[in-house]
Amino acid sequence: MSNAIIRAENLSKRFVIGHQRNKADALRHVIEDALRNPFAFWKNRKAEKEEFWALKDISFEIKTGEVVGIIGRNGAGKSTLLKILSRITEPTSGKISLNGRVASLLEVGTGFHPELTGRENIFLNGAILGMSKVEIKRKFDEIVAFSEIEKFLDTPVKRYSSGMYMRLAFAVAAHLEPEILIVDEVLAVGDAAFQKKCLGKMQEVSKNQGRTVLFVSHNMPAVLQLTTRGIVLDKGRVRFNGPTEEAVECHAGIARTDSQVFFSVEKLPRKHRGTEQVRFVSFRFDRATPVFSPEENFHFVAKVRAHEDVPQIRFSMTVFTTEGAPVGTCFGAERPGLRCGEEVEFEISIPTPRFAPGHYCCGVSVGKGDYRTAQVDFDTVLDLLAFEVRPEEGDDGTVANWSRGWGPVILPDLEYRPAVQAIRFNGSRKQPEMLSEISV
Repeated sequence: MSNAIIRAENLSKRFVIGHQRNKADALRHVIEDALRNPFAFWKNRKAEKEEFWALKDISFEIKTGEVVGIIGRNGAGKSTLLKILSRITEPTSGKISLNGRVASLLEVGTGFHPELTGRENIFLNGAILGMSKVEIKRKFDEIVAFSEIEKFLDTPVKRYSSGMYMRLAFAVAAHLEPEILIVDEVLAVGDAAFQKKCLGKMQEVSKNQGRTVLFVSHNMPAVLQLTTRGIVLDKGRVRFNGPTEEAVECHAGIARTDSQVFFSVEKLPRKHRGTEQVRFVSFRFDRATPVFSPEENFHFVAKVRAHEDVPQIRFSMTVFTTEGAPVGTCFGAERPGLRCGEEVEFEISIPTPRFAPGHYCCGVSVGKGDYRTAQVDFDTVLDLLAFEVRPEEGDDGTVANWSRGWGPVILPDLEYRPAVQAIRFNGSRKQPEMLSEISV
């Protein structure tokens, strides 16, 4: 199409994964194997390498001025695609066409020199992104004002926090005035107020200036707010390309398809590391499929293992919608702890939470202490325990016809009555007439 600013045709990217030999194999043993049986040795060496296709036959077009969200689970190929679009890496096969200047914000501090000050790095990073010195000087005050780090402008950036890095990097990239702005998950580093400011800037860039924005995020509410179209990647392929709301539903459907009734998490990498005195081993539901009704208790079984003696433990849990928005958090009472090496299963439940029909997932923590003041987490597992809430068959009332816009929790029915007795006057005689109480 003539107005396509980005066009990908049968794009593929292959990586070769090396599998490490047994560390116990000394160099002497490797040489002995090669001399004893060269054919078998080279065959085994070849078997130690595996091909991995991060992208496979990706094709799509993006028009000028579109704001497109690229979503998918970890390992789906999102970062690889952005690096190809940013000319950081070359595709193995296929073709990519870009009709405009590209500004990429893929990693915090990319293009910054740690020994230089923030002021110096604005000029350095701007030059790397293609801005002239005159252009940088003209926009310098706007960049500094947007980044909100004026106080530390002449401090070496190696002393900046990750949030300050991100503020300065986004400010430079956003003021480059590129035809194409590519933003990865780095916005998650900033605080909520600055994230909102960045989203507003991207909306301004796309709507008022007619520029194209590619936005990659696991924050589905932000994707829904900012983008008009979504591309869902799954295992290196395009699963869906269309309106954002349908893309988010498709993404949630992929997560549901991959969900299990039994979850082994012993070797799962943790996003949030605790003290690890106690670690989760596994989770499971006590039913064939994780489907609940709004009127029943939500419950599951968690197995934990103690790596040290702990006198007391406490469980807590946050429930999230498929868009990543928290529904609510609950805490359990503190109970007697575990001895080192002890492995115990706990039945964990929320009594009648009255979730609205829909799909959810959980983040679960085990720790100790008072959650209001001094809770310490031993271990936390997020984005797990996917489950569905479904109305009972034959229920054609409010629950069955629940609208997503009403929220994810079915609150109790309202009860209300007049705060004080109301008096109505008869117009002719001005005599008081008592109103009856309203009951619902």
